[in-house]
Amino acid sequence: MSLAVHLPNVFAEDFGKQQIKGFLYSDEVQIGPETVMTTLYTAKKYAVPALEAHCVDFLTKHLRADNAFMLLTQARLFDEPQLASLCLDTIDKSTIDAISAEGFTDIDIDTLCAVLERDTLSIRESRLFGAVVRWAEAECQRQQLPVTFGNKQKVLGRALSLIRFPLMTIEEFAAGPAQSGILSDREVVNLFLHFTVNPKPKVDYIDRPRCCLRGKECSINRFQQVESRWGYSGTSDRIRFTVNRRISIVGFGLYGSIHGPTDYQVNIQIIDYEKNQTLGQNDTGFSCDGTASTFRVMFKEPIEILPTVCYTACATLKGPDSHYGTKGLKKVIHESPTASKTCFVFYSSPGNNNVKLLL
Repeated sequence: MSLAVHLPNVFAEDFGKQQIKGFLYSDEVQIGPETVMTTLYTAKKYAVPALEAHCVDFLTKHLRADNAFMLLTQARLFDEPQLASLCLDTIDKSTIDAISAEGFTDIDIDTLCAVLERDTLSIRESRLFGAVVRWAEAECQRQQLPVTFGNKQKVLGRALSLIRFPLMTIEEFAAGPAQSGILSDREVVNLFLHFTVNPKPKVDYIDRPRCCLRGKECSINRFQQVESRWGYSGTSDRIRFTVNRRISIVGFGLYGSIHGPTDYQVNIQIIDYEKNQTLGQNDTGFSCDGTASTFRVMFKEPIEILPTVCYTACATLKGPDSHYGTKGLKKVIHESPTASKTCFVFYSSPGNNNVKLLL
């Protein structure tokens, strides 16, 4: 579908007035791809909400991944939050197709930032970075600036800080952002250190995963009691489990120090038990406050868990003695008002008292 996206000129506005007049007389209107934006603009200007609704309904019915960014820009311009929300949902579900469309590089900086802030984009961060670089090159041309590293950094502004570089693998970072010229030498060094050393230095970029999930997050805790003084000597805490339906695991909840606020270094993994294959892992850290609560430690991407397959949840911590869970249940059933019951069955593994699943 081809949609006219420019603001109406005086002749187009005359056409819009004719649309309003016809609609008010007959309660009918002929809307097409070339006229919908003009009609919406005029309906907004002259406060004809019923005609606005017809236009938004037309746009919603024709919303696709390849026009989602263009329609999102118009929805924000015309203050149509419902249409904007539908556009963002479409971008979430089909991010790669949406950023590959021509309309992506035409969006304004505020729309770009609104999308980059989302936790639900379904795309590798390295590929998202490539799309943002394409947008920056187009923006330089719009502003009649030479397409240089410095100008691309300038036009991106705060959008650059919304790229989640810590979610990339070190290979992705080395092949793309590290050589892009958009990051300073200091930022490149700090990010390489973040990827390679422990304890990891702080970086000025978000490390929260883009979960790419539509369902609601929940936590599964099999422990009925918490005790003190679980020591760490380089061995892993492990628990094997199966589930009865397909889910995704986004991270673990781990107990923290009994000695007050402390930082831990941790490696977390999900392993296919039968194949002895690591399906996902993350070398990271977390801070605890000294309470007996669990603290979130996340994977870089959700890990798909299939029914009846046996998996091992594994966490290897470096830090002082911690709280730990006892009286673990063999079976835990999670009930959701919008989905069928999810049944977890746990099997003993060496050192299995410090892992809670986050789904």
